[in-house]
Amino acid sequence: MIPPAKHPSIRWTKLATGTLITLLMSGAAQATDRVTFQLDWLPGGDKAPVYVGIAQGFFAEQDLDVRISQGRGSTDAMTKLATGQADIGLSDITALMAAHAEGGIPVRGVYSIFSQPPHAFYVLEDSGIEQVSDVAGKRIATSPFTSSNLFLPLLLEMNGVDEQSINLIQSDPGTLSPMLLNGRTDVVISWVTDQERYADNALSAGVTLRIIPWHEAGLEAYSTTLVASDRFLEERPDVARRFIDAYEQAIEYTWANPNEAAEAVNAVVPEVEVDMAARTIEAIRPLVFNTFSETHGLGAFEPSRLAATWQWTAEAQEMDVNLLDPESIIDRRFVPGGE
Repeated sequence: MIPPAKHPSIRWTKLATGTLITLLMSGAAQATDRVTFQLDWLPGGDKAPVYVGIAQGFFAEQDLDVRISQGRGSTDAMTKLATGQADIGLSDITALMAAHAEGGIPVRGVYSIFSQPPHAFYVLEDSGIEQVSDVAGKRIATSPFTSSNLFLPLLLEMNGVDEQSINLIQSDPGTLSPMLLNGRTDVVISWVTDQERYADNALSAGVTLRIIPWHEAGLEAYSTTLVASDRFLEERPDVARRFIDAYEQAIEYTWANPNEAAEAVNAVVPEVEVDMAARTIEAIRPLVFNTFSETHGLGAFEPSRLAATWQWTAEAQEMDVNLLDPESIIDRRFVPGGE
């Protein structure tokens, strides 16, 4: 007769119970919170931090399972956040301000990424155009969809250029670079994030470009921002805080390791070329790391600059500045080291 302690059914019961307890404990220890991250446009080097956060395990270390959703502009991104299709994502803060001023949206800014705006003029190196005031009387080509168009009149006025003196040409975004290289326009309006693509096109044509960032000509404001739905912030504040902590870690890693960051994007989105993404990351460094972010910290929303950003936005969109208190659209509780 088999002793009771060694009976197979008893031994199996003990093993099964032990295994079940182990699995339950393991499951509890590895429980993750899912977060849907909403892009504001197509993937590229400028979107690298969220891919880096996944690749380097920064989100996993915070027990987060982050899923990325494609976007088609800031308005599209905010709509998906407001309707519960995403939790947190990217948007131009000027679009967020305008949406609130026009009636409100359950979305808040939680972390500043670009503390300088990305708008810029692109010209040929030998064009004689060296600063904004030099575009007077020139042909300027732009996409009809870019938010840069809203701020152009303000930039021109600020730099003493009569808006009536320029010939503004609207064209498909894909035609802008060829127009500049073929002499069909003197100036192109685009974002600094497009710098490397334009540079490659210019190299192929045997010419060199000059880029004139608008923030160097007086248009200083916040731009790309982490925004989150009110529901996410109210119902899962701890998840939001952990996400933003990991995202800041990813930002710092991205600009310390641009090639690795580019590879992280390429691993998920193969059509994003590693070299182009890495060079884009380097090109937009001044939008993220600058004297302003050094003074106030990454992610910060400094009140006077926030107010100035709304002043620019209201004037550009011909809105009454009293329609919005810009502080009302920001939640500073989640900026690492902030309030």
